[in-house]
Amino acid sequence: MFDYADKPATQRLGVLLLPGFTPGELGLLEDCLAEANRLAEMPLYQLQLLSMDGRPVASRSGRLQAVDEALRSDGGYPLLFVAAGDLPKPLPATDPVLGALASLGRQRGLLGAWHAGAFWLAAAGLLNGCRATVHWTWLEAFAERHPQVIVSSALFEVDKDRATCGGGVAVADLFLHLLARQHSAELAASVAERLLLERIRGRDDRQRIPLANRVGSNQPKLVQAVLLMEANLEEPLTTDEIAQHVCVSRRQLERLFKQHLDSVPSQYYLELRLNRARQMLRQTSKSIIQIGLSCGFSSGPHFSSAYRNHFKLTPREDRQQGSVRSVAE
Repeated sequence: MFDYADKPATQRLGVLLLPGFTPGELGLLEDCLAEANRLAEMPLYQLQLLSMDGRPVASRSGRLQAVDEALRSDGGYPLLFVAAGDLPKPLPATDPVLGALASLGRQRGLLGAWHAGAFWLAAAGLLNGCRATVHWTWLEAFAERHPQVIVSSALFEVDKDRATCGGGVAVADLFLHLLARQHSAELAASVAERLLLERIRGRDDRQRIPLANRVGSNQPKLVQAVLLMEANLEEPLTTDEIAQHVCVSRRQLERLFKQHLDSVPSQYYLELRLNRARQMLRQTSKSIIQIGLSCGFSSGPHFSSAYRNHFKLTPREDRQQGSVRSVAE
């Protein structure tokens, strides 16, 4: 279907599977590769599943995935991706994965990662000065742990010979972007069409679905009000100030929240701040006082009381439980 003046060499595409990887993302990549090879009527890519020791790897679902070989330190992978599905604990410099990746980083080839895989690339020093992204739920933790990385909330990033994406179906978007760059946009579009993808999303597409869909309403005033709340967590606005900003009366704003979100503005705003605080507690090393202040609580007792009322445990207890879960995992 696609004519090549010179038959391109088959590229080995390695995927290093780390425990807890997401099998659906791997399956999506496999489908993309298979369609690209079939439509091109030649093996453009050869998928190599890898583990550190050559043994099967447990996915997030607990199912063991067989691999083709152990990761080779001498390279041989023009394209190599790290597949990780879970937020890792801070990685020590002695982690064998980091040593292997650092060695591969000194060789030619594109290194990439999806979902949480960029944590390993960054810890190995392979993303210094590069734009990179992870799943949106872990952007805060990624930025705190790796200030030398230019953290992006984009769907995917390709910066020089580094490629990262947030995971999920964005794995397909990243691969199709690379396919268009290495071969042709026409081939990438044909693969997307075969997989029933409406379009190939670009890096500037957002990871999260539009707010109107998230709140279950296309009411523009309500959406504007929630966006204002999300943008002002550290110094919360009053309900009257929000109503004034979106050009409705306080009563109209309260009616919109009750009708579409079954809440009142002040309670919805408080829950946004508390959910943000919980995310920071579980992903960052910031003190509880710092987190409370950054989420709009004027004092430690105020923060602790509101947190306990909502989550049925104090911020300190929640953080300790998170630490216990991490150790158990």
